[in-house]
Amino acid sequence: MKRHIGPGALLLALSLPGCAGTPVRTGGPLPPQLQACNADVVQGEVGHAATAERIEAIRVRTGSKLVRVLRPGQMVTMEFSGDRVNIRVDANDAILSVGCG
Repeated sequence: MKRHIGPGALLLALSLPGCAGTPVRTGGPLPPQLQACNADVVQGEVGHAATAERIEAIRVRTGSKLVRVLRPGQMVTMEFSGDRVNIRVDANDAILSVGCG
């Protein structure tokens, strides 16, 4: 018994590449429109207490839309966000580092 591929199957096969998503970036610097955060301007905050006021000031000064405070042992996602500032703190809420992502 022979089977023939119908025209519908052929059209389906030809249309599948159009469903492919946008390729994922694999490295290199982000274009300026995707990199809103500038952590260089707040490196002087390292060593200071991570108060609510200081955290908000860091967010504003870095130009970030989002801020994430990372505590010791805290699980975090690894996706990169160019408009987020990450503030790493120690167990006493002293700022250890400030970076974008």
